[in-house]
Formats: sequence, C-alpha cells, structure tokens
Amino acid sequence: MLATALPIPVRPGGIGLHWCVAPRTLLALGRQHSRASLRTWRIAALVICLTLAPMRATHADERSHLSQPPSATHLYWGNTHLHTKLSLDALLEGTALDDDDAFRFARGEEVVSTTGQKVRLARPLDFLVVSDHAEALGALNAALAGDQRLLADPAISRWVDMMKAGGNGGYKALYEFVTARSQHKLPAVLNDVLIRRTVWQAHVLVTDRHNDPGRFTAFQGYEWTSAPGGNNLHRVIVFRDGADRVGRILPFSALDSEDPQDLWNFLDQYERQTGGAALTIPHNGNLSNGKMYALTDFSGNPITRHYAEQRKKWEPLMEITQLKGDGETHPFLSPTDEFSDYERWDKANLDGSVLKRPDMLQYEYYRSALKIGLQIAETVGVNPYQYGANAGSDSHSGLVAMDEDNFFGVEGPLFEPSPKRWETPLFDNGRVKILGWQFVASGYMAIWAQDNTRVSLWDAMQRKETYATTGPRMTVRFFGGWTFHASDLAARDLTKLGYARGVPMGGELHSHRTSHGPTFLYAALKDPIGANLDRIQIVKGWIDRMQRLHERVYDVAWSGSRTVDASGHLAAVGNTVDVLNATYSNDIGTPELRGLWRDPDFDPRVRAFYYARVIEIPTPRWTTYDAKRFGIDLPAEIPKITVERAYTSPIWYIPQR
Repeated sequence: MLATALPIPVRPGGIGLHWCVAPRTLLALGRQHSRASLRTWRIAALVICLTLAPMRATHADERSHLSQPPSATHLYWGNTHLHTKLSLDALLEGTALDDDDAFRFARGEEVVSTTGQKVRLARPLDFLVVSDHAEALGALNAALAGDQRLLADPAISRWVDMMKAGGNGGYKALYEFVTARSQHKLPAVLNDVLIRRTVWQAHVLVTDRHNDPGRFTAFQGYEWTSAPGGNNLHRVIVFRDGADRVGRILPFSALDSEDPQDLWNFLDQYERQTGGAALTIPHNGNLSNGKMYALTDFSGNPITRHYAEQRKKWEPLMEITQLKGDGETHPFLSPTDEFSDYERWDKANLDGSVLKRPDMLQYEYYRSALKIGLQIAETVGVNPYQYGANAGSDSHSGLVAMDEDNFFGVEGPLFEPSPKRWETPLFDNGRVKILGWQFVASGYMAIWAQDNTRVSLWDAMQRKETYATTGPRMTVRFFGGWTFHASDLAARDLTKLGYARGVPMGGELHSHRTSHGPTFLYAALKDPIGANLDRIQIVKGWIDRMQRLHERVYDVAWSGSRTVDASGHLAAVGNTVDVLNATYSNDIGTPELRGLWRDPDFDPRVRAFYYARVIEIPTPRWTTYDAKRFGIDLPAEIPKITVERAYTSPIWYIPQR
C-alpha cells in the first residue's frame, strides 16, 4: 500500500496526469489575490493542460449519454443550486437579484448586491443552474407589483405588508409561508397558472441567452420543493435541453404532488413528448428527519424493484454539502472517523416542527445512504441509492460565492457581509434557533467532461463523473481496476491509463478472475490559490454475508514524514492558522498527493463501494475573515477554523451471484 506523497512528473507537451481545467478558470488568477506567489503559479501550472483536446460542437438532441462515454479530460466548476428573487422565500427575505444577475455574476461580471455593494466573482464559474422554487414561481413579485388577484387573499396581502414594513418583517412572513406550506395551507392563488407560465417562459429565455457553448453552460432547471410535515424532500431538476423543449412545459411543483415518484413520472412524460432529458438531485438530507434515504417509499411501503429502478434512473447524484450543513456523515454514525464532526446541522427538520432523534440520522447522510443502498440491492436486486457526489449552495441571495474568504451572503440582505450577520437570527421558534454564524460556506461541484456544453456536462453528471468540495477548487482523480500496478505511477499519462484499464469515479467494478482485490488509482492537486493538502483517504462501505453494514476509512496518502501507528491512526498535520489576523501558512501539508491502494480486506462475495476524500490543512473559517474585516470579537463557541475537503463519487464493486 502506497502512503506517501509522490511527485507528478512534468513533461514537454503535457503533464503526468494530463490534468485539464477550463481555461477561463485560470484567467482570473492574475487579478485574484496578491498572495499568488511564485509557488502558487507553479502549482497552477500543474493543472493547465499544455495540449488541450479540441472543443467540438454538440447539438442538444444528441443522445451521447446513451452511448459508451469517451475519456473525460477537462475539469469544470459550477453550482447546481441557486435561488433568486423569483423564489418566494428569497423575495420575502429581501433579495433583489434576479436570474439575469445570477448568471452574469457566475460568469465573472460585476453586479450590485441587494445591499448595494458592487461584487464580482474573482474566479468565474463554468456552469450554473438557477433553481428557483416551482411553487408560487414569481407570484409574490406579481403581488408586489399590485396584482389584485393575489392581494385579495388576506395571507398574501399580510406578507406584502410585512415585507414593505422592513426590518425582520419579511423573515417573519417567510416563517408563516414555510409553516403554511408544510401544513398544506398555502393560498391557492399562489399556484396561478398564468403567472407561473409567464415567469417560466421569461426565465428559460434568460437562461438560453446566457448559455455560451465552450465558454459557459447555463442549465435549464428549477427546484421541486416537497416538504411533507416540514421534512425536506427537495429536488433540483436539471435539463439537458434548451428553451425550445423546456419552454413547452410548466414546472411540476410540490403543489401538484409531494411524492417524488409523481415528479419522476412527470419527467418521463416530458422526455417522451419532447425527446429531451432530465435528471433530479436530492438535497442533502439532514433536514428530512430520516425521510430522504429511508427503507420505504413516500407512502411508507417497502421499496420495490420498480421504485428502486425509477430512483436510480432519475437521481444519479446526491447533494452532499451546502450552506445548511455538510451531509457526508455524522459522529453518531461514524464514531471512529476523526473528520466526521464537520459543519453539522442536526437540530430538527426544515421548519423546526420536529426535533431530531438519533434513529433518524442513518437515513439522512451520504455515507449511510450508500450503505443502505447496498442493503436494498440485496433485497430487490437494484440499488436506488447508487449516488454520485454533488455540491450545491442553496444560496437565496442570487450570488454563488462559497469560498471562506469571500462568502457573500445566503439568505437575503441581512446575511450579506456586515459586522452583525454572525449574530443575526434566521430562524427561532422557541425550540430551534439558527444564527448567521451557523451557515456553511459550501460548496462547488466539479465535473470531468469532454467540453463545456450542456450535453457534455449533463452526460458526465448522469454517469457520475463528478466530485464535490466545500469550496476549494482542488483537482481530484479516482480510478478503480484490477490490473493497476505500482509501476504505473511512472506513466506519462495516468488519466489515459486509468480509462484504459479501469473505471473512473461513478463507475462499477464487477467480479474478476484475480487472486487479489481491486486497486485504486488516486491523485489530488491543491487549489492553485488555496491551502495545501493534508491527506487522501479512501472510504469503504460494504454489506457482509450476514447482511450487516460496515464502513472503514483508510488513510492512503499524506504529507510529511508522519506514519500510521499500530491502531491505524495518522497524526494530525498541524495548524498554522492565525485567528487574530485571519491568515494561515502553507508551511505544512503538500501541494499534491497520488498513489495506488489495494483493498486489504476485500471479500469478492459481498457488495461494496469506495470513494476518495481529500482533506486540506486547517484554514480560517468565514467567521474569522469577518471578524478581521469588521474588527469584531466573536464569542468563544463560534468556530474560527475549518478543515475543508473534497468527496468523489464512489466506485461500486458488484459481485456475480
């Protein structure tokens, strides 16, 4: 087992792992940070391909996602979960930015925030989904404009008055709205077809206008916001198509049905009628109170093969991390995992009506959902929870700025940068209280694809060639196979070798005639302007022959001269964070790690999955940057240091039966 940092050889005309990054991502480096030292630029050089594959024109009606995918050699960064003032809750919070503003900001243009601040994303994104809520889409905007059909309803009229009163009025109205939605008591006029259709038609045209194949992908999409009993079952819908197809429908909303099977049936009808394609991404499940990844369907019946097939088809990805908490795992579920206690939101469900119980947790988190999927597959023959890795933001500000040092608001103007946002309450019902400091500056999704087009990126999401980060743009590769050897690490192009002799993240390994278990090729490069890496871990989950579920975290590569002790523990990397000055040093850690690892505990008779987790050295949290920026002292209980990370999509081992 290799467990050391190995250099990546640089060669003329290319680099060892044939890393490719969207060229416009690097254009921003020159104007990004004064701390971009010579060493930073050397690291940046590692992630630039000196020989880029040519861009190819791709048409929306190609069905390449049904064919064998080619090698994906370009890396693209973006976000699939952003709200603007077209979402009723964002408007109640006071957000003034619309979908056009959101796309312009993501592309690197300067916009004016809700609080009047000029803002620009230092490193533009490569793709974005503006995922406004389908429920009451644009309705409150019409009410504010004086639509008498809406204002005739006393609840809507009261919410408008509360918004216009200023202060916390909009947030109080938002709590009323969320409660009414959970109790199925929303005013029927909010679902007015004419209003929704008008707003939707305008939105799909705005999205198409910002779609620039080869440079920036604007995905058509929206959010289906099911919350029965206040339990979060939300999904983001991402279309592969343009306005010519998506514009033919009216988004299916939770006011039509809260059952995800009805959503999938609607999307099936969409595909049949238009020839288009869609996928859905469930939110991180930590606000679902055990409902998101349960052993039963929406109606409480045991999962059948048909249900499992539907869910596997429509939901290739799962949102692992976002501003309302990280959803990889939980200390209660993974007590021996020293990195499991990260940015937890585990108090209650979405509307705070039901407090969290420990027995709910296993049905809410990524790692446990992957394990439960193995269990269901043993029963019905199909794994409904065979999820790849996705990161959203769930920002309701119209802005996707999820780095710790430029975290720019999430829930309206009260949470844009200010000396008071850390202590500003978002939610308080007497039992559950959420303050501004509890928001998480997370996250971004990375996609390995052939080019920056809707078709190529969507197809890569469908085949799960993705990974999630809590913000840093580190470059990560993960392959699994049966014939990798230590000598392969000297190869001039490990990516080509990985595709030729194995499967990438998101793939499957099946039983193989070999005397040993699968071998995994992994590599990671730090964010060119970010922190060094501490370690790479491989997380394994499996179901034994007695149908018991297990997990284990293996440290497979790390910085420095540390060694794993007899108990399998690797010492901490250290900590260079200066909290007072909101700085850190890359004197610890390493810019890159790579190697090969073979599962020492492999049992060819049982189902298993493997994913890589890349851990950075400690860095200042966004609250620490705020404290320095505004000259404030934060209470001791507020976290000031973070340990950011990346999660890859798994590789599944499926035995022959």
